[in-house]
Amino acid sequence: MGHITSYEKELAFQADRRKATTEFIKITSDLWYDKSIEIVLFKNQIIDKNVSDIIHLHEYAGEFVQKPISIFDSVEILRAINDIKLPPSKLDIGKLAYEYHSDDNNFNDVKAFVIDKLNNANDTKDFKPRDVVLYGFGRIGRLLARELMAKTGKGNQLRLRAVVTRGEINEDILEKRANLLRTDSVHGRFMGTVDTDVKNSSLIINGTTVHIISASKPEDIDYTVFGIKNALLIDNSGAFRNQEQLARHLKSKGISRVLLTAPGKEVPNIVHGVNHLEYNPDSTQIFSAASCTTNAITPILKVIEDSLGIKKGHLETIHAYTNDQNLVDNLHGKYRRGRAAALNMVITETGAGKAVVKALPSLHGKLTSNAIRVPVPNGSLAILNLEIKNKTSLDGINTILKKYALEGDLVEQIKYSLSKEMVSSDIVGTSAPSIYDSMATIVSDNGKNIVLYIWYDNEYGYSHQVIRLAKYIAKVRRFTYY
Repeated sequence: MGHITSYEKELAFQADRRKATTEFIKITSDLWYDKSIEIVLFKNQIIDKNVSDIIHLHEYAGEFVQKPISIFDSVEILRAINDIKLPPSKLDIGKLAYEYHSDDNNFNDVKAFVIDKLNNANDTKDFKPRDVVLYGFGRIGRLLARELMAKTGKGNQLRLRAVVTRGEINEDILEKRANLLRTDSVHGRFMGTVDTDVKNSSLIINGTTVHIISASKPEDIDYTVFGIKNALLIDNSGAFRNQEQLARHLKSKGISRVLLTAPGKEVPNIVHGVNHLEYNPDSTQIFSAASCTTNAITPILKVIEDSLGIKKGHLETIHAYTNDQNLVDNLHGKYRRGRAAALNMVITETGAGKAVVKALPSLHGKLTSNAIRVPVPNGSLAILNLEIKNKTSLDGINTILKKYALEGDLVEQIKYSLSKEMVSSDIVGTSAPSIYDSMATIVSDNGKNIVLYIWYDNEYGYSHQVIRLAKYIAKVRRFTYY
């Protein structure tokens, strides 16, 4: 009978936990759609997650901070957030729950605690929504469209208004583009609706019109015809890479800023969280979001440089194959990339080692780099082999990275992994550009040589870095509490 009683208690707890999680989902949805307040859990996205996802994220959060993070506490804190007046915000419920149970908390009342923590929120300056145009609709373009439309909410930040493509736009082409947005072999189905409006050459995404514009020259487009003004254009076409080429977008009516989703020449290369504040969006018109690999390694290298100092090092990126490789053996402009991508490991080059210097000038001349393309469609791994100035240990370096993943300017960029079993498919869909594999780190006996393994979703994580930078450029950054 004792075993039965214990089992019944477990069932009752499970039911209560799932019921609380359902309330958690409802409140987060109400906050988002009614008040433009986005809730995350240690940087993990909550919108459109199911009950099991939320429970799993709470378990990860508790393991991460080594304190229980209860769904019941989260719901109580969410109720308090819902009861107070806040501007559009992005709030980390995991950090709030952790701090509520910390020794430094002097509040017994949850609402008083939340008011105290978020007391600066109403000092946030008002901002106007900004129109966005996607120039190109490939892998990154479609992920950007997914994220922009999924996070439109009340539309007071970034508004996707148009997509520019090449070639004829007819019913068949429009439907094909719609279907590529609806379904993705790597990232699954889009959590929304996509319909076509052939008469107006548009996609209707979540009930909102997005114009599909065909053009061969960027300066020929008049975006104001579509009601688009003062827009940020995100160029993911791969056709324009330098200052002169990208400036052509600014000659078209309705565009005021340009963001390139690739390394750019003669333009600021930005890794958001590391060097974005060095460039004022009021005076800088063209930005580059650098590469996926640069965004993966730069936050980690900054932490090591600031904490331990770097003498020299080598970066090797084990990278998923991309669309610029051949499906079967054929001619290619670069050595080795002409061989069948899904059948071979392919040694090739990466400019990430040199690109890091644009964000971290102190590393000039200290890093070499190379790349190996491997037969997976997405999910990559950067291996950093570094000689450091100050001696460390395995526990020492893990403590440093964990601190930066929990607080400070790089919390959106660094995710700290505790898994002993993680493989590349596990990191697909992670919004952080750098996933630090704490279980794989190697430190030499003398404490001066370290090997760090940094996973990254080279599509999804990078796309989120692009959107973070886009919000900075467009000056629609909300109050945040991480």
